[in-house]
Amino acid sequence: MKIGKRVIALALAAVLAAGLMTSCAKQKKQPQKLQKIKITLDWTPNTNHTGVYVAQDQGYFKEEGLDAEIIQPGQSTADALVASGECQLGFSYQESVTTSAVQGIPLVSLAAVIQHNTSALASPAAKNIKSPKDFEGKTYAGWGSETEELVLKTIMKSAGADFSKLKIVTTGTADFFTTTQRDADFQWVYYAWDGIAAEITGKPVNFIFLKDLDKRLDYYTPVIVTNRELIGKNPELIKRAMRAISKGYGYAEKNPAEAAQILLKAAPELDPALVKKSQEWLSPRYRDDAKRWGEQKPEVWDRYSKWLYDNGVITETPKYDKMATNDFLPD
Repeated sequence: MKIGKRVIALALAAVLAAGLMTSCAKQKKQPQKLQKIKITLDWTPNTNHTGVYVAQDQGYFKEEGLDAEIIQPGQSTADALVASGECQLGFSYQESVTTSAVQGIPLVSLAAVIQHNTSALASPAAKNIKSPKDFEGKTYAGWGSETEELVLKTIMKSAGADFSKLKIVTTGTADFFTTTQRDADFQWVYYAWDGIAAEITGKPVNFIFLKDLDKRLDYYTPVIVTNRELIGKNPELIKRAMRAISKGYGYAEKNPAEAAQILLKAAPELDPALVKKSQEWLSPRYRDDAKRWGEQKPEVWDRYSKWLYDNGVITETPKYDKMATNDFLPD
């Protein structure tokens, strides 16, 4: 009788253990519920954006419990999508964030994608434009912003050139090579894209880098922004997202060839040769001389906002912490 009870007890224990193991297995198999976030680009996909595509491809967002959707702005601007709360994060520029701060638009920069301004004023070599002094009598193709005109005035004045002798036409975001053959003599470009494209095609182009002309023009472009209201409501969400993105740019910095392939997988319409060479050029410039990727120096923001104020573009000089923060960058 005692043996029978023992057998029954062992059998019950085995059944309970099996049930417990099955329950644990089910719990392990149950997928983690991810929180959805939207990240908007400032324009079409390019190597400025590689870090977010790497974070998505390598599962860095999922590691943080996030399901990230990367979108292009379409009819609205990236700034508008983030300010309205439709997107949690977006790509913007220091000039936009600075003017937004004065206007009461709740945009805050979380990270500098690139440490130094890689943009330049570019022209076909045949135009013989080698300094701002050569802008006299030429036509510039721009997108029609107030800060754009101020940059041209500033650098021409420093070079002793007469700004009134420069003609400006608005062509939006038209292709550099088409624009400078048809509508204008020079245009503002990002070297990592149009500069590399010129290298690949073998077209001789002169580049005048803004950061080399005036220290105030060595500002952050692009930057990653969020909505100030979201910082107040859900700072942990932003921390998780920025951990993933920082990891993505760290990967791209160390593995440019692999990062280029990830960008091409996400945007197969891009020219592979351009993406690969652009990524190779840009990867070491993401972090450059900063102690960590994304680091923003208050003096860079203050210097630029003072310059805008001194020239009447903005009516006040916003404080650094109203425009940017490093608090969401991982240590």
